[in-house]
Amino acid sequence: MSYRKRVEEINRIYDQHARNGLSNREIWRRYIYPVYWISERTFYNIMNATAGPESPVVASDAPSLFDMLDDEPRKTDP
Repeated sequence: MSYRKRVEEINRIYDQHARNGLSNREIWRRYIYPVYWISERTFYNIMNATAGPESPVVASDAPSLFDMLDDEPRKTDP
């Protein structure tokens, strides 16, 4: 419920300032980041998210820093 409320609030703030002709980055920098401390990427993910229980938000397919790690544990010498 708190995630849904945050999404609604961010969308409300975005809608309010987008009408004034500000860019998405400027809206995030001036009005979203100081309140919610989220990255710009998270802001765009929230803007694209549907926070309903019937359609959950799924993590993106973007590469992760952990993709380069092996799945097998490393052997250490005694």
